[in-house]
Amino acid sequence: MTGPGYDNDCVVQAAGCVLWRHSPTDGDLEICLVHRPKYDDWSHPKGKVKRAEDALTAALREVEEETGCRAAPGAELSTVEYYANGRPKQVRYWAAEATGGAFTPNDEVDRVLWLSPADARKRLTQPRDGTLVDELLARVLKHT
Repeated sequence: MTGPGYDNDCVVQAAGCVLWRHSPTDGDLEICLVHRPKYDDWSHPKGKVKRAEDALTAALREVEEETGCRAAPGAELSTVEYYANGRPKQVRYWAAEATGGAFTPNDEVDRVLWLSPADARKRLTQPRDGTLVDELLARVLKHT
């Protein structure tokens, strides 16, 4: 996010992952979405980068905090830029394969769903998040 009157110091920095796995029942690729009751939305796991934390570390921390899953990071995906609460926000995303763990509902995330890519695209609240599903598929399918 750049332009006249734009102050990069005001940008909220966040990071997240498009978390995926092979279904335990049929082996098909599934994508994890989180439901945040505060906003009543479905999104990829993400959150703010802490001071002195690099973005990838933040992304993996947020995945574990929100989904209970540990994850192996893959390719960096697009950075998504938008305004939240009147402030510019940048979210860096990575593809990440779930490697273990279990979800426990909490105040921030009350539900997770593992969905096919097509169903994940439909369930995502923000259309901009659907392009990340397409990017993930292009990256993961290219390497499998």
